[in-house]
Order: sequence, then structure tokens, then C-alpha cells
Amino acid sequence: MKSDDVQRLPAEALEDYEDEGPSIGLTEALTWVGEGKRLIAGVTVLAAVGAVLIGLQLPKTYTARATLLAPGSQQQSGSASALAALGSLGGLVGGSAGKTPDELYVALLKSDSVQRALAERFDLKTRYAASNYEALRKTMPAYIRVASDKKSGLITVEVDDKEPQFAAELANAHAGEITKVLGRLAVSEAQLRRVFFEGQLKETKEHLIKAEQDLRGVQEKSGVIVLDKQAEALIAGAAQVRALIAEREVQLKVLRTSATEQNPSVMRMNSELRALRSELARMESAQGGNAGSAVDMPVGKLPEAAIDYVRARRELKLQETLLETMIRQYEAAKLDEAKEGPNLQKVDVALPPDYKSKPSVAIIALATTVFALLATTAFVFMRRYRAWSRALSPQLDAERAELAKAWRWRT
Repeated sequence: MKSDDVQRLPAEALEDYEDEGPSIGLTEALTWVGEGKRLIAGVTVLAAVGAVLIGLQLPKTYTARATLLAPGSQQQSGSASALAALGSLGGLVGGSAGKTPDELYVALLKSDSVQRALAERFDLKTRYAASNYEALRKTMPAYIRVASDKKSGLITVEVDDKEPQFAAELANAHAGEITKVLGRLAVSEAQLRRVFFEGQLKETKEHLIKAEQDLRGVQEKSGVIVLDKQAEALIAGAAQVRALIAEREVQLKVLRTSATEQNPSVMRMNSELRALRSELARMESAQGGNAGSAVDMPVGKLPEAAIDYVRARRELKLQETLLETMIRQYEAAKLDEAKEGPNLQKVDVALPPDYKSKPSVAIIALATTVFALLATTAFVFMRRYRAWSRALSPQLDAERAELAKAWRWRT
């Protein structure tokens, strides 16, 4: 709308114009932009060329990527199978073996122990210009990223650096450092079982030696060397029951490390122990035994001279049975410890990247070009709009001048 047209408008139209302020149509706006097309094109081209030149001068960043696999949970360990075969720990072992600890390993890779070891090994404080370790910990996530894929369970370690070889070495070093941490923490279930059964095995060996010495002393004192088949059967039966009691007691100790007394497995184990102890007491009592059963004859009906020998021989038989059981459990735990060691498997070893990952010159140039185009167009439009509004409303222009003058620091 031109100033001559404004003068020819009726009084009512002028009043509406003064109330609403100056307005323009789409045609006039496009005309103004077209009048400044050379300025818009020139600034946009210069900005695009400058962005490309600056992008080419920026330091290149390379990203090395290593893929790790947490210890699998689909395989049941050998000692777990052995414990399940005893009939009491199958539920406990099966319940704890079905978890995939990929999130735990991601947290360990981000832990202070791993990060501090990497910082000292690769002198990251100097490389990342950090004054102290706390500042380095805040800086490291910008260069090192650790994440896990919940669907596949794979753990990805990405390292950004200006040197491809250094980025690959730092990414690969994560697996080695977390292996050291896991070895120190002894988080493996097999390691815990091995330590437990190692102590039980040592204790059982000591009891076996003592039982052998006691039996030898009884033989020298009573002169009893060999009993008849009836007494031998009694010894074997009682020893078997006592061996079962000892096994159940060991299993109950393992259960109580991770379960309460109200746990169904613990309650079932206590019931089995009460039944076995009752059976053992019946076999050893003078009134026990089934009528007509020579094998189930109680200890109280044996000859007086043979009672001490029976008890000593039965204790020796018990310790021999326990020793065999503990050896099996100990060897199975050692096998598990060697087979399912707490270390991450390397699926993809990080290699020095051939191409830079950033900065992307194309993205920089595109973003700069779009910004320059929009900014220059807005500048051309606003400059033309101010001139247009000044011509239409001198009073409004004077008010703006007064406002600008009022906010000047120097008059």
C-alpha cells in the first residue's frame, strides 16, 4: 500500500488503519524479498562457502567401536547340575542362573575402578585437559560411551579421539580392565561355591583322619578286627543315613546364604533332616529295629565288645562317604570357575577407523546455509517493512525515535 493510496482512503478506513496498525499482503512481502534477492543470494553463498572452509579446517574425530558379550545365562554349570542331582538345590540354582547381567557389566565399565585405571594407563587427564580426576570423570562421557542392547545383550564401547589408533586401543582396554576388577571382586557363583566346598573338604579330611585313629585305638583295645555280615550291614546302613544327614546339612547351609527360614526349600530341607535323624536314632537305639530283620538289628543288641568297634567303624564309613561327596562338589566348582570365569567375551575388536566420524562438513554447510538464508531474508523483510511503516505513519516513527532516545546511555 502506497502513501498516495493512504491519502485517498476515507476517514473510516483511516481510523481502522490507525487502530490496527500498518498491514501488508503476501504479494507485497514477496515483492520486498524479491527486491533483496541479490543480497540474500550473496550472503547465503558466502555463508555456505565459509562453512565448508571452516568445516575442512576443524580437527577430525575418529570413533572406534568394540562389542562385548556378557557371560551367557542359558548354560547351566556343572556344579549346578551336581547340586540339583542331590535333590535339594535344583530350585535355588535354577532360579539364580536365569539372569543376564549385561546392565551390571555396563555399570562396572562405568565404575570408578575401571575409569581410574584407564585414566592412569592412557594419561587421560593430560589428553582431555582435566585438572583433576573429578573433572576428568565429568569429561570422559563426551569421549567414551558404553551402552547395552537389551534385545541381544551385547555391550558396545565407543571411543572418540583425534587419533584412530588411540581410539581403538582405549576401546579394547575396557575389556581387560573390567576383567581385573571382576577377578578381584570374586562375583562368580562358581568361585563362591569353590571356596565353600574347599573349606568343607578340609574339615572332612581332618574328621576322616580322626575317625581312622579312633578305629585303630578301638581295635587295639578290644581285639575286634572283623565283624560278621550282620554287623557290617548295620554299620553300612547307619553310615549311609548319617552321610545323608551330613549332605543335607551342607545343602541347608548353602540355602541359608540366600534364603530365609520361611523359604519352601529351607522348610523342606529341615523336614528331611528331622526324618533322617529320627531314622538314625531308631537304628542306634536298643529298642529299635523291625522284627525278623537281621540287617536292621539295633546297636544295643550287638555283643558288648563290638559296640565301640561298630561306632568307630560307622564314623569312619561316614567320613569316607562325606569325603567322596565333597571332592565331587569341589571339583565341579573348580570346573565351573574355569569354564564360566567372570570375563567379557570380545565379539568385535575395535580397529583403527579409516574415516572420520565428525565433524560432518555436509551437515555444517547445510545448517549454515539454511540459517544464512532465513536470517538474510528476515533482515531484508524487516528493513523494507520499517521503511514502509515509516512512510505510512510519521507519528509512529517519531514515537519509536523517542523510545530509542530514552534508552540511550549517552545523549
